[in-house]
Amino acid sequence: MILTVTPNTTLDHTLIIPTFQLNQTIRAHESYYSMGGKPTDASWILGELGIPSLALGFAAGSIGHKVAALLQQRQVQTDFIEVDGESRLNTVIVCADGSGQSTITTSTLQVRDVHLNALREKFIQALPAATCIILGGTLPQGASPSLYAGFIELAKAHGIPVIFDAGEPNLSAGLAAGPTYIKPNQDELSGLVGERVTDMASAYRAGQRILEQYGTAPIMTFGGDGALAVLPGRAYRIPPLPIKVVSAAGAGDAVLAGLAASIERAQPIEEGLRWGMAAASAVCLLPGTADCRREDVERFLPQIELIPYP
Repeated sequence: MILTVTPNTTLDHTLIIPTFQLNQTIRAHESYYSMGGKPTDASWILGELGIPSLALGFAAGSIGHKVAALLQQRQVQTDFIEVDGESRLNTVIVCADGSGQSTITTSTLQVRDVHLNALREKFIQALPAATCIILGGTLPQGASPSLYAGFIELAKAHGIPVIFDAGEPNLSAGLAAGPTYIKPNQDELSGLVGERVTDMASAYRAGQRILEQYGTAPIMTFGGDGALAVLPGRAYRIPPLPIKVVSAAGAGDAVLAGLAASIERAQPIEEGLRWGMAAASAVCLLPGTADCRREDVERFLPQIELIPYP
């Protein structure tokens, strides 16, 4: 069973607008509610692919109940800790003219020590049945980055692979515990190494340092420039497919799902890279965060290239 842990659950509200103009009333001509949060996004995508998972984390209020209900519709098991406040509602603004998109995030969950202890206990109880763990995202009020390091250490003690995806300062904290894989995007990688990563060569150097220092394999995503995976003894550049992008929100989380699927199936991680990039491409076709169609993923799968790098 794939286990996903999302401390800061969220729904995304995607608005498709003609173009963005400051100080103007902008009328969205399309509006979608969809999943949000890196690990829950991965569970959402895995559900579309017919792969079961168990989603843990913190949730609150009507939005938290909606997150659980949506996941359950895709046969995802949910076991969230009810906390104070409200699960987040983020706004994704997509410009139909192709000029770009932005996400406005919130922080509305409130976590206390009793909640942290309860999630830890649920995590420990789930470990014996877990084949892989997807962990990450932002943290709610009351949770510190040490939460990630502790969960990674518990998983490693049970010999369970961990895929970790977060930005700073959470990324550094979790990486110190040595997860199996991390999946930073360009901004997250730049924040981690303390300088702007501008091309594949600098990303490769950063990836090698991460692998040597932590024993963690980085799969680094670069939007329209594809991805670079630095694995023990080998590395691959993965070019993007030539598709029309409607919204890229959740595409990186599809890579998490693909990697976990290959671990669940006891396949080489190269298969996970192919599935993850195919799912990421499929996500880009639809406006909702992390939304995709299984038939699109399967259609894109044979088109994904893993090119040895350098």
